[in-house]
Amino acid sequence: MNTANLQLEGLTMAVAAITRMLTEKGLVTHQDIRSALGQAEAEAVASAGSELSGSNQKGILFPIRLLSLANDAAERGESASFKAFARQVGLSDRP
Repeated sequence: MNTANLQLEGLTMAVAAITRMLTEKGLVTHQDIRSALGQAEAEAVASAGSELSGSNQKGILFPIRLLSLANDAAERGESASFKAFARQVGLSDRP
């Protein structure tokens, strides 16, 4: 596996842990996180435009969508592995 992929996996799960901690401390709500990630996704789609292939656009959106799933799971008091969240993102991207 590409080392960069492993680094992104670690970074994404670290950000998920940080957002979970921020909500547990009452500093932000799950809705705040959801809104910020929605804005990030919209900005990513707008900035990518038609310059990138569909698979590259999905690559850009992958960590945002994974973090959204992690936020939703944390709101329900659940957690999952990177692999489980990645699978959910992949299934949701299918036509």
